[in-house]
Amino acid sequence: MTNLAEADRVEIHILVDNAVDGLSSTPLNVENEWAFATRRGLRASSDRCLCCGVHGLSCLVTAQRGDVRHTLLFDSGPEEYAFERNTTRLGVDLGRVEGIVLSHGHWDHAGAMKLALQRIRAGNGGRAVPFHVHPGMFHQRGMKLPDGSVRQMDDVPSASDLAGLGAEIVSTTEPQRLLDGLFHVSGEIPRVTPFERGLPGQMRRTAEDAAWESDELLMDERWIAVNVKGKGLVVLSACSHAGIVNVLSHARASFPGVPLHAVLGGLHLSGTNEKIIPETIAALKGFGLAQIGAGHCTGWRAMAALGQAFGDEVLAPSAVGKRYWF
Repeated sequence: MTNLAEADRVEIHILVDNAVDGLSSTPLNVENEWAFATRRGLRASSDRCLCCGVHGLSCLVTAQRGDVRHTLLFDSGPEEYAFERNTTRLGVDLGRVEGIVLSHGHWDHAGAMKLALQRIRAGNGGRAVPFHVHPGMFHQRGMKLPDGSVRQMDDVPSASDLAGLGAEIVSTTEPQRLLDGLFHVSGEIPRVTPFERGLPGQMRRTAEDAAWESDELLMDERWIAVNVKGKGLVVLSACSHAGIVNVLSHARASFPGVPLHAVLGGLHLSGTNEKIIPETIAALKGFGLAQIGAGHCTGWRAMAALGQAFGDEVLAPSAVGKRYWF
């Protein structure tokens, strides 16, 4: 799958993220939450338009070619309160969402999926919504603790529960092209770097009574991309458990000759992965990125290091309500 249709433009609206930041200046192609509210005729200083940050990520991605526009929802964030509050206060028309992609099977990206489906169908006349998943997303997951026990995570909604709410489940390990070929959903991400080793301590079990087993690679994780005319690939990686260098290496290998223009999402360089910040930043310099919209699980230490390495010209940190357009 080496051919990807060119979009004239792509817009990425951050619906859920860990951070809110309505004051910081932004590059010309980025609009923050308060500027967006002001342009819509609201008072940014009013509590009626304030969004909230929670540990998770959700993005609304709209690609346009000529008069044709298509919109995907990429993840939902961890819980319904934040998703409903933020989409309502941002004035998001969820009825125009034509498909959903779940990046991987973690609660902080799927906890509001049932509500998201209900709101999308309430706005689209009740039509079913294509819902793209990897079959490995639905295993029970947990983190191994120092004493050897496992702290179980909340499960993501099951495929049957999602289908019962109007999702048309598309479950595959293979790459996909969506919506007139404007969106690419990756297959499983090859692990090629020596230093990106997944999520240390991650465990899974494949049935209720099965034993816990190591699952540090999280092979169900996927990225999405849009090829913007005259710029190149804009890649979204929600958590980068595969390692952001592995993600971008896969994107580059998937589309030979197409430059990588930007990457947005969580880079998961916090916690135990803080030790690979230097190697990650050194490798990122080889991709020639025009913009890095790091957020969610990137962590403040990595964000500071990215700012020092790339400067304001490249680093444009993600936050709730921000709109990026390329």
